[in-house]
Amino acid sequence: MAIRNEEVQEIIRIDSELNKIRDYDLLLERILLEARRVVNADAGSIYVREADQISNKFAQNDTKQRSLPPGEKQAYPHFSIPINDKTISGYVAMTGKLVNIKDVYRLSKDSPYSYNVAFDKASGYKTKSMLTVPLKTQNNVVLGVIQIINAKDEDGKLLHFTKADEVLVTHFASNATVAMQRAYMTRSMIIRMIRMAELRDPKETGAHVNRVSGYALELYERWAYHHKLPVKEVEKNKDLLKLAGMLHDVGKVAISDLILKKPARFTPEEYLIMQTHTCSGARLFDDPQSDFDTIAAEVALTHHENWDGTGYPGWVDPATGEVLRFDPEGKALKRKAEEIPLWGRIVAIADVYDALVSKRVYKAAWDEDDVLKEIRNMAGTKFDPELVDIFFEVLPRIQEIRERYPDGE
Repeated sequence: MAIRNEEVQEIIRIDSELNKIRDYDLLLERILLEARRVVNADAGSIYVREADQISNKFAQNDTKQRSLPPGEKQAYPHFSIPINDKTISGYVAMTGKLVNIKDVYRLSKDSPYSYNVAFDKASGYKTKSMLTVPLKTQNNVVLGVIQIINAKDEDGKLLHFTKADEVLVTHFASNATVAMQRAYMTRSMIIRMIRMAELRDPKETGAHVNRVSGYALELYERWAYHHKLPVKEVEKNKDLLKLAGMLHDVGKVAISDLILKKPARFTPEEYLIMQTHTCSGARLFDDPQSDFDTIAAEVALTHHENWDGTGYPGWVDPATGEVLRFDPEGKALKRKAEEIPLWGRIVAIADVYDALVSKRVYKAAWDEDDVLKEIRNMAGTKFDPELVDIFFEVLPRIQEIRERYPDGE
């Protein structure tokens, strides 16, 4: 049961890494990854408590991942489980007690819980050993559950989880919970800003901004894969982009209700006023204290710029409204192509896709096939053509995110 010094040092390193992650969802995914790495587990899931249920937020499976083409990401189901003693994860969430099972197909007859083999049949993956650990606060409040599956040795042979593994994962879970609480507070502050915007603009809902930021993350991650960016840089930027993407339209709080809540299309004059929300949003971050402020300002300012130079607001100083570059007519010269920051180009596709597939007070939701055709047609005009290709590469993940955040939630 002895824990080696290098294992302790590894957990200390992981703790430091987790405390740098601001976004709640990315943190959950990283917690699951590192918990598996600590004990060399092949697969696992992480659940978060939501009222009287726990919801499966992320799942990982190295064996299934290796069967996918390079750059592809594993899809996983999203579901909720009642907090009771009928399932393993529900039992751990209910009692706050760790459960270590050598073989889920050979549970003791005295066990109150059972293992649903339908998950294995559906995925084509055989679960054997399972270690399920509660994510508890210092006050013993259970925030969620980590469930890791199929311990392996260095040669890939299946093992069961040891007492030493229990100690390692329990210690790791305790520290991870602190990081979860901090990230949750950050998320709550962002959501409050969005709710403030929602009071003004009924289209700016929590579901919409979660979808847009989620799509943006998938686009950036695949773009970074194609451009061979270092993993640490990608992880850092994902964290910043996720939060910045949620605030892409926060500048709408400065627009009159007569325009924001108009149940019809804008007049040309109203449209010009509406365009000012880009500068208003960027001004919220015009005293950059961190990389997040820089990315958030770029997203707010440039997510309505077009690849061919027909978007807005163009080359202006958002703080003063001063034109920085003039076109032949003496107006603000438009940004085009790679003059538009990557973050703005990414959020532009994410935002338009979500707007087209969603119902609005002034329009019905478009048919998905028509939306995809429109996205393809706008490559090279409205959108970066490389990012349009990437959009279609990650489309299954984007559709999965859409299902995860339906309107009305």
